[in-house]
Amino acid sequence: MELFDIISNDIKEAMKAKDKVALDTLRNIKKVLLEAKTAPGAGDTVSDETAIKLIQKLVKQGKESAELYSSQNRPELAQEELAQVAVMERYLPKQMSEEEVTAVLKEIVAQVGAAGPQDMGKVMGVATKQLAGKAEGKMISTIVKQLLNNN
Repeated sequence: MELFDIISNDIKEAMKAKDKVALDTLRNIKKVLLEAKTAPGAGDTVSDETAIKLIQKLVKQGKESAELYSSQNRPELAQEELAQVAVMERYLPKQMSEEEVTAVLKEIVAQVGAAGPQDMGKVMGVATKQLAGKAEGKMISTIVKQLLNNN
């Protein structure tokens, strides 16, 4: 079953359970996926890989909004955003821990022969492809900077 179909079914379940947060969040995800599905050249389908990327983008936006609300002393809005993020994260692959990401990045640094900060681009190119969907780009770049500056 495709992720799109799973989300459609979960919308029905959220309606039955009267779970407003999940329902609103899932409807938003479905709207974004439908927009991607009907985009020119999409062929009227959205692969699970594309759907995951779109959901990750929504999660990132939600976290940024929550940070913004917190900094503006609006905790109720921040909590609302984080509740939606929690619903979205159920549809993403399990995220790797910082230790797991560091171990993979050490291998990549050795693999590409990176010697210092000037090789950041080489490492990030391989790392973002290899860790796509498994770790946030921000965490990857932070760890890569640390590893390359310690060499």
